[in-house]
Amino acid sequence: EVQLVESGGGMVQPGGSLRLSCAASGFSFSSYHMSWVRQAPGKGPEWVSGINTGGGSTYYADSVKGRFTISRDNAKNMVYLQMNSLNSEDTAFYYCNVGGYWGKGTLVTVSS
Repeated sequence: EVQLVESGGGMVQPGGSLRLSCAASGFSFSSYHMSWVRQAPGKGPEWVSGINTGGGSTYYADSVKGRFTISRDNAKNMVYLQMNSLNSEDTAFYYCNVGGYWGKGTLVTVSS
């Protein structure tokens, strides 16, 4: 059974940083491209970032490019999202995604 468990969300002031983690299990983690997707209140899902199987290629939405960094640890079956220079538009539930599977998400709230 595929399981994705996100953690690391919380409330942060504008300009602050958070690091999200996603623990993956139930599939051959190192064989799959991983992604982060977010959904703000009242809005549809937005793809945020992706990383290839080896971690050597990363991809970002224009809205987060230069502020967010995705990484993975295949030995630990973990994927991370380092988020810097956060602003109110980053407020959303953040989900780890592989294929058609999603975790339950972790909430990031950016507010003063």
